[in-house]
Amino acid sequence: MKPDQLPATKNAVVIVAAGRGSRMGTSDDGPKQYRSIGSHCVLQQTLSAFNTSPLIDLVQVVIHRDDLDLYNEFVFEHSKLAMPVFGGATRQQSVYLGLQALNDVKPENVLIHDAARPFVSPKLISNVLEAIEPSICVLPAIAVSETVKKAKADANTTWVTDTVSRDNLYLAQTPQGFVFKEIMAAHEYAASHDKHEFTDDAAIGEFSDMSVKLVQGTRENIKITTSEDLDFANNMNDLNHILKVPDIRTGNGYDVHRLVEGKAVILCGVEIPFNKKLDGHSDADVGLHALTDALLGAIGDGDIGSHFPPSDPEWRGAASDQFLAHACKLVRARHGIITHMDVTLICEMPKIGPHREKMRAQIAQICDVEIDRISVKATTNETIGSIGRGEGIAVIATATVVIQT
Repeated sequence: MKPDQLPATKNAVVIVAAGRGSRMGTSDDGPKQYRSIGSHCVLQQTLSAFNTSPLIDLVQVVIHRDDLDLYNEFVFEHSKLAMPVFGGATRQQSVYLGLQALNDVKPENVLIHDAARPFVSPKLISNVLEAIEPSICVLPAIAVSETVKKAKADANTTWVTDTVSRDNLYLAQTPQGFVFKEIMAAHEYAASHDKHEFTDDAAIGEFSDMSVKLVQGTRENIKITTSEDLDFANNMNDLNHILKVPDIRTGNGYDVHRLVEGKAVILCGVEIPFNKKLDGHSDADVGLHALTDALLGAIGDGDIGSHFPPSDPEWRGAASDQFLAHACKLVRARHGIITHMDVTLICEMPKIGPHREKMRAQIAQICDVEIDRISVKATTNETIGSIGRGEGIAVIATATVVIQT
């Protein structure tokens, strides 16, 4: 996605994936962010958490210039995903370059996250974003629970020199949250003072006199640093798949509109020339109406009439794509992923077959889902009843949604 194509942005995230992972050891599999966790690489799993979050508008990845082929091999285009930018010699420089790449869109808020933390949860993303306010860095962290020892090493042995109180000690995590223009200014301030070795962005905020507010991190939000961490991540991923019962929901929608004299019908967002039109308060797109109800049903959020009352003059003649887009937004606000939508049009005329693929494409665009997740079918009513007599068009729709927990 080019900068001039980027949508209006409230919340963006910079994913730092430019490191070499020297503590991971050598491997033909490349840097740690491209090594496998189950069927995906670390970076893929990290990106998925933000691409599927309804709270994130734009994802900016920072990669090493030697990793472009690996990135293109593993990472697929997504509507939220900007073109990757190349990082610098340090993590701090890489973040700064990622922030600079967002200057064209100037998001209101920005999260900064390590690619090597693939188990970031929707709740943690939400909690950090909710805590952002002016002059504040938001830092997820967990309290230190083990005894802490200070030590030094000689030629052959490491010796404990002190036991450190763990009171008020915390382990910092990412994503860390900021007002975009403030963390951008903080990075510029640090660079102007020749400070280039900060290991996290909250420390950069502190250096420029911002306050740091802690929110509760999660122990699952591990950072993969060593080969042992990667083994642990794979075991954790396997266990999650075994124990996690997916929250899969299905909703059904039904709508019918009568046909009256006209010049075209609008079905599933496609205008079809015809000697009649569908009668209704809006544009009477019976296909999108039924599909909207199916999505609302999947999340238990009423029906199209409760969100867009036919008594409200605001919706007279309105295009129904906005109803469907609203339902999709509500699904994603519940951390839902639309996995499949099926529409069956029931009418004697007009013929649906020649327009089926265009209908699928329209629904895919409105809902921002892959076209192979959308089915549009048609059948007649065998001349039985009012539909069979050509007096109207009915639609049955089904939508499947997976709620992320």
